[in-house]
Amino acid sequence: MTLLALEDVACHFTTPAGVVRAVDGITLKIDPGETLALVGESGCGKSTLAWLILGLHPLTRGRISFKGQDISRLRGRGAKGFRARVQAVFQDPYSSLNPRLKVRTILAEPLLAHGAARRGVAAKINRALSLVGLPEMSADLYPHEFSGGQRQRIAIARALILEPDLVVLDEPISALDVSIRAQMLNLLQDLQGELGLAYLLIAHDLALVEHAARRVAVMYLGEIVEDGRTEALFDRPQHPYTQALLAAVPRPDPAHPRATGQIHGEVATALAPPSGCRFHPRCPKCMDVCTKTAPETTIVATEHQARCHLLDSRHVPGTRRGTIVG
Repeated sequence: MTLLALEDVACHFTTPAGVVRAVDGITLKIDPGETLALVGESGCGKSTLAWLILGLHPLTRGRISFKGQDISRLRGRGAKGFRARVQAVFQDPYSSLNPRLKVRTILAEPLLAHGAARRGVAAKINRALSLVGLPEMSADLYPHEFSGGQRQRIAIARALILEPDLVVLDEPISALDVSIRAQMLNLLQDLQGELGLAYLLIAHDLALVEHAARRVAVMYLGEIVEDGRTEALFDRPQHPYTQALLAAVPRPDPAHPRATGQIHGEVATALAPPSGCRFHPRCPKCMDVCTKTAPETTIVATEHQARCHLLDSRHVPGTRRGTIVG
């Protein structure tokens, strides 16, 4: 059964300057125990989508289902129960931990908020610290007494202490020293295998994504432009934007086939997205139809789809690259 499903999800913000279409019609799914990576330039809507999944923003339209249940309709105990099943780890571990509280109090808060008996809290705190590789004595220290990597381990322990099914990882290692990023990534993967967790991994580091994720969704200006299995998407990227992102990834092996693609300019504002394909002002392969008509989703292989007119034989004669999804 699908763990999390998003159907035509949108989130628009009304501002004095107009309507910001931060997320605009996204359909995705995450299965139990898998890692889905969400990648794209800053400002494309990745974190807003994460907030929608966590229930921190209302939907403008669409539906988000968790284990088949529409989370937008949850109230009271139902909403509280959902929040226990979906947790988050944020980018900056120092900002996400209260500097005035000891680690014991930080880890106890979610347990007590969800009705855990006080007599069992200490044991659960010790187990959570053990899972992330910290000694029990850490519970009596303050966040400033730890290194950046240790603070992120505390943030992970706080996310795991309620035994969630899904953890949203919003750039979980980008604020850490390069020397410990691999350790943190290995820890997250070990915990996933041990606890059966599903991850939504928001990242800019495509080398990390290639190593950590089973599937990748590429986001541009509020939309998903390509979605597929990691190996297929890295080896055979279909959308020009994906090709450009992968072309920028350094490869230590000169014999490794490189993606090709180059883009110019900046991401357009979500206040006034371009007509047609939102990527067309920066696309080196732009056609007339791209400026006028939004592309439909084309299935190019099993578990691999993209939104690009170049995949549509109606616009590129002689191509038979996939199946158009209406």
